[in-house]
Amino acid sequence: MARLARANHFASEEIAIVHVFNRVVRRCFLLGYDPVTGKNYDHRKSWIEELLKQQAKFFAVDILAFSILSNHLHQLLRSRPDVVATWDDTEVARRWLMICPQRKGPDGMALEPNEAELNSIRTDPDKLKMIRSRLSDLSWWMRLLCQKIAQKANAEEEIRGKFWESRFKAVRILDEQGLLACAAYVDLNPIRADLAELLEDSDYTSVQRRIAALQEEAADADKQRSDSFLAPLTIDEPRKALEPTPNPCGKRASDKGFLTMSVQSYIELLDWTARQIVPGKRGSTSTAAPAVLERLQLDAPTWCELVRDFGRLFSLVAGRPQVIDAARSRGRQSRFRAPHRLRELLPN
Repeated sequence: MARLARANHFASEEIAIVHVFNRVVRRCFLLGYDPVTGKNYDHRKSWIEELLKQQAKFFAVDILAFSILSNHLHQLLRSRPDVVATWDDTEVARRWLMICPQRKGPDGMALEPNEAELNSIRTDPDKLKMIRSRLSDLSWWMRLLCQKIAQKANAEEEIRGKFWESRFKAVRILDEQGLLACAAYVDLNPIRADLAELLEDSDYTSVQRRIAALQEEAADADKQRSDSFLAPLTIDEPRKALEPTPNPCGKRASDKGFLTMSVQSYIELLDWTARQIVPGKRGSTSTAAPAVLERLQLDAPTWCELVRDFGRLFSLVAGRPQVIDAARSRGRQSRFRAPHRLRELLPN
């Protein structure tokens, strides 16, 4: 059966939280140590993270979570057309020209656009409208990210051909249970893959960056935070929930959070979860499940299975079965299907 077009379950003109996933060709280890060739491509993980930071500055897309492994990449993203609406025509043109520059400096980085370059966009209403849409479009975010990494990797090895296996996979998040399970699934990927034992040692993950930021905050309040390109974890106060809250420092799209818990509580939940789903993980296991699970009406075994098997339980949309049943695709208004195992885990 043909895969449902992404435009049928999320689009650039609406705010959507989406888990995106991409894998390199032939399940090779082109982002880490490749045991077949004996080559180590770990430095390419740094390429990806630096590009995430760069795109976070100019796109209207919030990075909620990410993890970069040796043969695949996970991101939890939120599109922000409401933030784009706060930008005037000059800002829209400037941001696009910093993403896709007409001129670059000796270091290969984009140069600030001049008036002629800005006018090539802001004086053309059709082009300006198209670029406004692109700046909050997750498909364009992934298109440029994957394209630039593929080009750089192929140039490094002096080869041609595909670097990524296929077009990226995407799962739209529909409710708080699905959102929290997805964030935990993404952040715990290195531990589940037995690449790290501790959260702080889980290289190239958003949780490692958030832990580092907490340590930096305690040591030096003026230091640039390691998580400045990530969306804040804790959700905004209710009175600000509907506001765009664009980031004034230009490090990310907005200052809007996404979970109703503190960073410390989230880290404690991840650590507790890892000790349940990873056999032999170092440390003692608390018998009491974190309080957030009770609030979300999730028992410990159900929660652990949701996190461990998120990729198998959810294909196009993620949430409780009744929420999935109520959702419809954008085009034909088709129903989404919750798998039988999910209905067993989360009965109505």
